[in-house]
Amino acid sequence: MSIIKFEFNPKVGIDNPALTLTEDTDGEGVGEPRFYLLTKESTETFGFCLHEELGCQGHVIRQLELGGVAQRRGLQDGDRLLQVNGHFVDHMDHLRVVQKIKASGNQVLLAVLDGDSYEAAKSLGRDLSQMLPEDIRPRLCHVTRDKSGFGFSVSCPEGTKGTFQLSVLQDGPADRAGVPPGCWLLELNGDSVRSYSHSQLTRKLKQSGNKVTLLVASSAVEEFYRLRGLRVTAALADTSRLPFKVRELHLVKGPAGYGFLLKEDDCSSGGVGQFLWDVDEGLPAEQAGMREGDRVLAVNGESIEGLDHEQTVHRIRAREDQVTLLVIDPAGDEFYHSIGLSPLQFFEDSDPASGSCTPSLPSRSGSPALCDLEVAPKGPVSWLMAAANSIEIVQSQRQEEHTKLCQAF
Repeated sequence: MSIIKFEFNPKVGIDNPALTLTEDTDGEGVGEPRFYLLTKESTETFGFCLHEELGCQGHVIRQLELGGVAQRRGLQDGDRLLQVNGHFVDHMDHLRVVQKIKASGNQVLLAVLDGDSYEAAKSLGRDLSQMLPEDIRPRLCHVTRDKSGFGFSVSCPEGTKGTFQLSVLQDGPADRAGVPPGCWLLELNGDSVRSYSHSQLTRKLKQSGNKVTLLVASSAVEEFYRLRGLRVTAALADTSRLPFKVRELHLVKGPAGYGFLLKEDDCSSGGVGQFLWDVDEGLPAEQAGMREGDRVLAVNGESIEGLDHEQTVHRIRAREDQVTLLVIDPAGDEFYHSIGLSPLQFFEDSDPASGSCTPSLPSRSGSPALCDLEVAPKGPVSWLMAAANSIEIVQSQRQEEHTKLCQAF
């Protein structure tokens, strides 16, 4: 038996062509970003903490729960978070990144880089955003039929199911709604089309009436997810072309207060929500763009999902002179319920570089105030005269980790 010996040179690799190592032209130790789609139940967490640590750059993944969602998917202690649902976050304030993950609900797509690669890339001056694909999100489009129809046609290979490509009529309803030509249809009105035949899809479109919601993706986006074993869902979608938007209202209290009423009432989803009513003309609420019937989604950047009326009022009154609310109108609320997603998940908080505002995060020194409640015909009602605390961030004093801020998920 002959023995073949291979010589290894760190600079040129192994002298067997089949085993040659690729030289890293940008510097040794810089790996590739990894992508994880984390899905949890409403009663569980994602199973990790996000830290901002003294002497350590970036948003750091720590304290992985043994057997938790994050550990099972493959996240590692010390990974640096680069992207949340397709948004580059390395440059963002820690609190904003925490809010993005919280708003994502029960499913979030994370892009991370291992700690050594992150530090190496930073030391080389590499632009980390350039290591990530520019647009990896599918698109959610709401199309309203006109006299010519929806403005798209569907084709699929004969005898197959679930593979539908769209041809889009220029300047038609689909084109105006942002449906890109040649894209692939993934969901129709919140339901996957994976098992549909062409005739079933046609029937579903006819049953949709004058409006239809499409989740679509380009071939490149589909290939990106397929190669990573990830399923494309509406929770990851770009919703910038939807007519339904979460609105941000920043109110500064005047001498007569804010000038609106908060009422607890039934939601279109069947649950209970906090709604805005009796908006007084000329007072700060109206001037900020508040409309009667808006539902409150968040107070100072923190979701109020699961809070009752008194708890919501308590958060709004926690500061004395201002408050930032995220709200949605009834049509938008009904739309997001129809596709089974939270509108907060798609709130595009503004990047300071864009020149628009982000919710200000108050200091933790503000002291909460109590609120007097009255009983109205449709439930407890309270006049709102103050503002609320922001998202709760746990401060860790553990010297060995030099943690400045951390947040569990």
